[in-house]
Amino acid sequence: MVSSAVRPKPRSRNPDPDVTDRPARLLAWYDRHRRRLPWRAAAGERSDPYRVWLSEIMLQQTTVRAVGPYFEKFLARWPDVAALGRAALDDVLRMWAGLGYYSRARNLHACAVAVLRDHGGTFPDTEEGLRTLPGIGPYTAAAIAAIAFDRRTMPVDGNIERVVSRLFAVEEALPQAKPRIQELAATLLGETRAGDSAQALMDLGASICSPKKPACALCPFAEDCVARTRGDQETFPRKAPKKTGALRRGAAFVVTRGDELLVRSRPEKGLLGGMTEVPGSDWLAGQEDDAARAQAPKLSGVSRWHRKAGIVTHVFTHFPLELVVYTAQVPARTRAPDGMRFVPVATLADEALPNLMRKVVAHALD
Repeated sequence: MVSSAVRPKPRSRNPDPDVTDRPARLLAWYDRHRRRLPWRAAAGERSDPYRVWLSEIMLQQTTVRAVGPYFEKFLARWPDVAALGRAALDDVLRMWAGLGYYSRARNLHACAVAVLRDHGGTFPDTEEGLRTLPGIGPYTAAAIAAIAFDRRTMPVDGNIERVVSRLFAVEEALPQAKPRIQELAATLLGETRAGDSAQALMDLGASICSPKKPACALCPFAEDCVARTRGDQETFPRKAPKKTGALRRGAAFVVTRGDELLVRSRPEKGLLGGMTEVPGSDWLAGQEDDAARAQAPKLSGVSRWHRKAGIVTHVFTHFPLELVVYTAQVPARTRAPDGMRFVPVATLADEALPNLMRKVVAHALD
């Protein structure tokens, strides 16, 4: 005879955990597993606002691994914001060369100048004050305020977006989901240690809640993560399809005079502003090779341009680029055209050459 008693329901994988202790769990995890980073204060020590600001600017769209050596070089050359504020922009651009997104370097210098000139070399200690400075937007202001001054605010970077979108299974796609993720991230702040809470979430996203194959079993939020319970954590955060700009094409002209190379500085405003480059054509979608070559610099010593086999490719944020490279050699007494100069090839490392131009020169001189 089959019993008519009601059978108990199977236990859920996620048995209604106490979510009110999330901030405490997060900090307990951080105290055990915090990363050692050159800009991060040791446990119990106060953070240096200059180091926090410098690292946050460098880390925008750049990995921790890439930033480390640049951070150390900048700190050795300019140990505080006053020293950086007194530096020449050209020197800052040279030191930044290779790190990419060069508007950050110009804003970095402008911000240091403003802190020195308008604030006596001391950073404002509130989000509102920080946002008045060049190059400091909402995220960076919140990060500096929380980490350097322990203001109770939660900055949200890519790592934190991933953790929060998974923990709460935020279905809306980025970037529209940003306000909701910001709101939910703030619930993970405790009453104290705001800076540690922010850095804990950053570390959690970098080391445990990774984009692919997250180590969920090691996460302090494993039991109450909605996406993990559903088994679709790798699909978060939801993202709208990326729009890729049209391919642009152009030419680069590499002129050598013995052991010297012809270069010029790009305009201060715009893409790669203020950086050093070899002369080149406009970068246009659908540009034909003949049209690009016609924009070669006028040099009396050039009888013909030699086209190098292959092309140099580079991808900017909004468009991919292909450059055909032409080379020429000129006599020792050839003068540089207006707005250009010859520099020793041996000192190119001291020039503010962006990665694209490093590729061009390497391709030409190979």
